[in-house]
Amino acid sequence: MRAVNAAGGAFDGPRGVSPSRFHPLVRSLVLRHAPLHIAAMTTHILKLSVGTESVDDLEAWQKLRAEQAPDGLPRHVTRMWPKRADEVLDGGSIYWVIKGLVLARQRILRLDPVEGADGIQRCAMVFEPKLFRTEPAPRRPFQGWRYLKPEDAPRDMPEYREGDDELPPELAEALAEFGLR
Repeated sequence: MRAVNAAGGAFDGPRGVSPSRFHPLVRSLVLRHAPLHIAAMTTHILKLSVGTESVDDLEAWQKLRAEQAPDGLPRHVTRMWPKRADEVLDGGSIYWVIKGLVLARQRILRLDPVEGADGIQRCAMVFEPKLFRTEPAPRRPFQGWRYLKPEDAPRDMPEYREGDDELPPELAEALAEFGLR
């Protein structure tokens, strides 16, 4: 994280001088009264899609569930609220692990509080409807969800163009298991 001013730029003291060049007492006064906030860094979420056989299967299941949602958007309700919510909402996505491979992602639009039938507060992660296929990346099973750094996230697959040879998903997954993307 870095200190930035209200306009989003790095903070400079009076006349463009860095506050670190001031006497410690002056520096504390300058920084205390400067319009600073901490810029969030994007963080993604990694989640297993249990019972899903393919990206198409996940997409069909989400469409069915989204019809029941008040705003028609896909969502996933989880017991835990992300402690790094600001970072997740700063352009973060949920990366879906399907049968041991990260195969798709969706942008996270917001986090909604939801009360379960048992009266316990939960978190509904609300997603953009579009699923982006990613380069297959192997992942071991885990429970719940995990944070994923942007540099560790698999790249999006290029959109299919007319005339391109399409690599069958099974072959792409097999190549990923050998570490070839």
